[in-house]
Amino acid sequence: MSDATKTTTQGALLFIHAQTALHPGSGTALGTVDLPVQRERHTGWPNIAGSALKGVLRDACREKIHQATGQPRKVVNEEHPDIVTIFGPGKVDESSAHAGALTVSDARILAYPVRSLRGVFAWVTCRGVLERLCRDLALIGMPLPSLPTTWPAEHKALVPTNSPLMVGQSNQATVVLEEFDYKVIGPSDGVAEWLANHAVADKFAQERMKSHLVVLSDDDFTHFVRNATEIVARIALDYERKTVKEGALFYQEFLPAETLMYSVLLANSSRNERASMDAAEVLGKVRQCLEDVRVLQIGGDETTGKGLCAVHVLQQ
Repeated sequence: MSDATKTTTQGALLFIHAQTALHPGSGTALGTVDLPVQRERHTGWPNIAGSALKGVLRDACREKIHQATGQPRKVVNEEHPDIVTIFGPGKVDESSAHAGALTVSDARILAYPVRSLRGVFAWVTCRGVLERLCRDLALIGMPLPSLPTTWPAEHKALVPTNSPLMVGQSNQATVVLEEFDYKVIGPSDGVAEWLANHAVADKFAQERMKSHLVVLSDDDFTHFVRNATEIVARIALDYERKTVKEGALFYQEFLPAETLMYSVLLANSSRNERASMDAAEVLGKVRQCLEDVRVLQIGGDETTGKGLCAVHVLQQ
């Protein structure tokens, strides 16, 4: 951001750490999977639509105000000045009055969990993902992580020093992810340390990230995020015959638990003539709400425990 923009806009990153399997929206069904996850058109990498994520944040802030004040949720959503100012009008006939002060980008993939021969599972990422992260950090004026000086080619990997994921001697070590083995060509300590300190909040994940982050080539990473998802068969039974109801068998795709994503939050000054709020105050209210809530439900299948995500905000 330019100096002029920084004076009127406040930025932050919202990190999303899936605690249970996650079904963000629905992509285009082209194969046997009836309900695929949403993906970027040009990369095939999974994402979460910014509009859906903004709705989740609005609901979280609305629920917090409802519990604090006892006001009905509908009234809070449509009339509370904080909700209306930050997220926009809650009434359809007032939707053109002004825009909300908070901008929420699509959530992007940051690290993806993949089954490992040793160490149970690894988080994998790649150059394309990390360079995007640096670009988004620069947008909000945050310091950048230390990136590797050499990037792995196909079937090669960067792995933290002394990682339990490695198989074999140090000079010929490999990591085995799903059915593929990758030759270790160097450490990923710098990136792993940054993600552990900034992208995850609980101590278990922080310690594990330091030793379980693998940097792959863009193509190898893309293979896993496209093909190593969870596919679940869903059915409804006929109560009397105990057989599948006609048309009630379908297949649904989920991102696995431990998936790590992030979204860019940009706060502007209030556009609501009835409430004055600067950008810092807008972002501060959202951040405080998320610090109190800590876990959000994102995506479908809420009543079956899907989509529970730990969230936290990184701000300069």
